[in-house]
Amino acid sequence: MEPILELKNIHAHYGGIRALDGVDIFVNDGEVIALMGPNGAGKSTVLKAIFGLAPISSGDIYWRGDIVKPISYEMVKRGISFVPQGRRVFAHMTVEENLEIGGITIRDKKEVARRVSDAMDIFPVLRHKRKRKSGELSGGEQQMVALARGIIINPKVLLLDEPSLGLAPKIVKEVFLKIKEINERHKTAIVVVEHNLKSLLEIVHRAYILDKGKIIKEGEPDLLMKSGILEKVFLGKLE
Repeated sequence: MEPILELKNIHAHYGGIRALDGVDIFVNDGEVIALMGPNGAGKSTVLKAIFGLAPISSGDIYWRGDIVKPISYEMVKRGISFVPQGRRVFAHMTVEENLEIGGITIRDKKEVARRVSDAMDIFPVLRHKRKRKSGELSGGEQQMVALARGIIINPKVLLLDEPSLGLAPKIVKEVFLKIKEINERHKTAIVVVEHNLKSLLEIVHRAYILDKGKIIKEGEPDLLMKSGILEKVFLGKLE
């Protein structure tokens, strides 16, 4: 099977700092992929590179087997959606208006309304609060708005950067159940950066471990856990 999305030998720099150093990653249709590693490993930069938000100095990104130049609005048209960390919602706008913005590339207003309704089926709490200003919601509810907005275009690939950041443990569990539901209901491939490893590894098919901008290991979560590589990377004991 040809991957839907593939990164080959990607290098990225911020000023004189090397953020990614020859990264190779592939994502198959309907697969949930984790990017793990300590702070500064390059995980978020991978997502930003895919979405055209981080400068790539060399290497290629492939979409359905063809090399593409990552420009954000064009990646959206191809079917890639990005939910950055920090529960970024338009606080002065209602929940419904936030979701409608997710369909800004869709010209048919009736189709946008249908997709907003479908998203609210996954996040029922948002349907009850659709006319509330998003800034009035709890942190967990704002994260659900961000996730729901990210699926309005029915993405083939959904990029999630730290979806549980700053959330209470009970809400974290609910958010990850919703991520799993999005994957299973829509067969959406998901690439997720997350520090909450326990919750993350319960829903992913494969994981990549990064350290200092490089892929250190890749494989199924159970095998990675048994290998002891996670402890070595996070404790800084990697030889």
